Amino acid sequence: MKQFEFISNQPEETMDFSKRLADWLKPGDVIALEGDLGAGKTTFTKGLALGLDIKRNVNSPTFTIIKEYQGRMPLYHMDVYRVEESFEDLGFDEYFEGNGVTVVEWAHLIEEQLPQELLLISLFLGENGARKIVVTPKGERYEELCKEFFK
Repeated sequence: MKQFEFISNQPEETMDFSKRLADWLKPGDVIALEGDLGAGKTTFTKGLALGLDIKRNVNSPTFTIIKEYQGRMPLYHMDVYRVEESFEDLGFDEYFEGNGVTVVEWAHLIEEQLPQELLLISLFLGENGARKIVVTPKGERYEELCKEFFK
């Protein structure tokens, strides 16, 4: 499976990267966000929201699990870090099959609920505040998206 990498030296670069990525997304797309604590998962999502023309401030939905934002298409921002065994009642599939883009922080915790095709984005802490962003497309749609985006 092909991976693509991007090094971000400051939060603004992470936001710019995800803002540009938003131009390539369409309704029903799912982004699984993984990585180190404090590596910029929410910063990434803030940039994505800007790219989707969302005006509201985006913050982590850690205690609410899901936040919805309206822009040129909806953004469903999930943080499943605190989800326990009762996640089946939350209706994740309705979001994954919805008319917006879904971002799932700590996605591995609900792996069996995720669609098979998605864009896996992992953020890692680097030296001097840098972040390594690793993008792994899972499925033909996301492979094509990455080929075009990373040209």
